[in-house]
Amino acid sequence: LVNVYAYLGDVSFSRRTFDQIPNKDVYTWNSMVSAYVRTGHFREAVDCFYQFFLTSGLRPDFYTFAPVLKACKNPLDGMRIHCLVLKLGFEWDVFVTASLVHMYTRFRALGNARKLFDDMPVRDMGSWNAMISGYCQNSNAAEALDVLNEMRSEGLLMDPVTIVSILPICAQLDDILNGMSIHVYSIKRGLEYDLFISNALINMYAKFGELANAQKVLDNMVVRDVVSWNSIIAAYEQNDDPNRALALFYDMQLTGICPDYLTLVSVSSIVAQLGDSWNGKSVHGFVMRRGWILKDVISGNSVVDMYSKLGDMSSARAVFEALPVKDVVSWNTLITGYTQNGLASEAIEVFDMMQKEIAPNQATWVSILPAYSNIGALQQGMRVHGLLVKSSLYLDIFVGTCLIDMYGKCGKLDDAMSLFYEVPKMTSVPWNAIISCHGIHGHAEKALKLFREMREERVKPDHVTFVSLLSACSHSGLVEEGQWCFNVMREEYGIEPILKHYGCMVDMFGRAGHLEKAYNFIKDMPVKPDASVWGALLGACRIHGNIDLGAFASEHLFEVDSENVGYYVLMSNIYANIGKWEGVDK
Repeated sequence: LVNVYAYLGDVSFSRRTFDQIPNKDVYTWNSMVSAYVRTGHFREAVDCFYQFFLTSGLRPDFYTFAPVLKACKNPLDGMRIHCLVLKLGFEWDVFVTASLVHMYTRFRALGNARKLFDDMPVRDMGSWNAMISGYCQNSNAAEALDVLNEMRSEGLLMDPVTIVSILPICAQLDDILNGMSIHVYSIKRGLEYDLFISNALINMYAKFGELANAQKVLDNMVVRDVVSWNSIIAAYEQNDDPNRALALFYDMQLTGICPDYLTLVSVSSIVAQLGDSWNGKSVHGFVMRRGWILKDVISGNSVVDMYSKLGDMSSARAVFEALPVKDVVSWNTLITGYTQNGLASEAIEVFDMMQKEIAPNQATWVSILPAYSNIGALQQGMRVHGLLVKSSLYLDIFVGTCLIDMYGKCGKLDDAMSLFYEVPKMTSVPWNAIISCHGIHGHAEKALKLFREMREERVKPDHVTFVSLLSACSHSGLVEEGQWCFNVMREEYGIEPILKHYGCMVDMFGRAGHLEKAYNFIKDMPVKPDASVWGALLGACRIHGNIDLGAFASEHLFEVDSENVGYYVLMSNIYANIGKWEGVDK
């Protein structure tokens, strides 16, 4: 009965039944400890264990330790119970030692866990899985694979638990071949229909952007749960296919599976990607009807983020104010929303409120520093820099990059350079910031010099690097250098140009007066030009007074963006400059 009530979720009845048993044996005590653990009452489970050990006069058996070690919420409790394991002579029991390994890996004490594991005279699958999953959960991918290879060398085969543990680190190591070989192994062993393995495979393929394979796994599943649907919906959402993700969300509901709050986190992001304000209100209503905003801060944060990305900051603020509990993510989300919607003053106001309620973290500084940059609030930004120096957070690559960007946009290029040489420079992020800073202030030669240094350091540039470089070359009239950058991007780094790159090239040719070259460049583009590309050509036609090409560009421009009044004004100015007033009227 103690176990039955626990399975039904009512531990109070389990306890009453337990208290009425006159002669409690070890099995009874073990059942009560397990009942507390099963219902999430971990402190009570540990207290019950100590009551058992100190007052019952009975000796715990090896079944006692697995649940109580799982209940330990701090390393001190775990170490005390480890001492009792040693005292009672259970340290050689495979089941107990595997539970200790699990406990130590939960507290990131991987050295202790590995020592226990290495000292085991006999290891079963539970022991191997405990060590492998411990490394995986602590993002020690290489060590996890080492243990897996050691396990295989001893002739043991992976079971479903091993596979579910190891698949996420294949994505972490960007090792798709290993992931696919594990998928093949699962099929050969008849494990492809295991629900947990299938869910892990969907997640792995999603992280590689292999959506066709992820979809195939879902289609072949005999049984799907809410995790399966959440995984495939998130896969399409995170790989920029919101329409397919939304269709799968509707399919999920048709199968009778109820969305949970994690589903709504993905759906909120999907709606934001689609710019669908109407469905945004529906998502908000769905969350409200289920009371998730009042019970789960993640749901509330996702709705705040959704409204922010839709540009509806008044609704985002209203949801934020309604949250009964606001964590650091809640504050960061609202600050980011204001900053990205050009409301820097409001972002700073919320940041000032936040400091009275909760300590900022790394993400907070990354959110607020661009707000100071956007309004040129150098003095306030410098005060924040002072706070960051005290905590050494300014050396964080993302925080440091935001500081570089702030000083650069405020015209303090020497300070930006000093910071640049202090922060880690293993990725393109700080390089992009410092190149952009020099580019926007017209120092294209310096931007190009920094790019050459970046290449010498063997740091791989990305799309953003080349947008900054091409923009710098355009504004400084460095046509040959700009063409060199464009060719290097494609030929050396294999980066396919996006519309921003094409727009920069057209702008560069146009500013330099090479209008025919700009037109031919557009004609040869492998993708359809957007408003930014035609707008760059039209702007160049105004500068150089080419009315025929300007009229041609404006026709295409009005086709792709007929709502923008600025383009009509630009074309009318071209006519006005040469006295063609009938063109202005037109």
